Amino acid sequence: MRFLTQIAAMAIVLFARLITAVRGIWQGAEPVPRQRIYFANHASHGDFILIWTVLPPRLRRSTRPVAGADYWLKTSLRRFIGCDVFKAVLIDRNRESRERDPIEVMVEALDGGASLIVFPEGTRNGTDAPLLPFKSGLYHLAKARPTVELVPVWIDNLNRVMPKGEFVPVPLICTVTFGAPVRVDSSEDKEAFLERARNALLALSPKSSEVRA
Repeated sequence: MRFLTQIAAMAIVLFARLITAVRGIWQGAEPVPRQRIYFANHASHGDFILIWTVLPPRLRRSTRPVAGADYWLKTSLRRFIGCDVFKAVLIDRNRESRERDPIEVMVEALDGGASLIVFPEGTRNGTDAPLLPFKSGLYHLAKARPTVELVPVWIDNLNRVMPKGEFVPVPLICTVTFGAPVRVDSSEDKEAFLERARNALLALSPKSSEVRA
């Protein structure tokens, strides 16, 4: 099984690079073996795959995406990719059926030594807005483990590679830009922190750079 997961991981990385020629840009952080929470914009099911792809192998092995259990447990193939290949931290997004607090599940993964990939918008952004409002989870996660770096990550162009409702990817060049880490201040309230984190992520967007220029 271990050999099979390694082959599958390699195939996914090669396919992602072939379709997107993805390039990682370390603009405010270095690709060093440090525990982090990477928080990114969310426009496609392939978002965490691109982040995972551009991470150096030594970081990739310890970085786990946080994803919806309802999607990744739906079929045996998805279960294999999500659980065995990516070792995803699966969250029950249904408040009525969930048995554990999602923050508790993520903190448990952090305490196990993993870095996480999270999407604070909570769902894929299908609007014309660059980012949806952030959910409160990022704040509670930051408060629970304040020593873990929070690194904003902007994924550009992937929504055009795999538009919602399409099954055949369109080859286009994508970039994944890592920004400077942020931390929650001890006296900072939820709304102020989420706005600051959201602005840090927006600042990495190429469109934001064009506006500033």
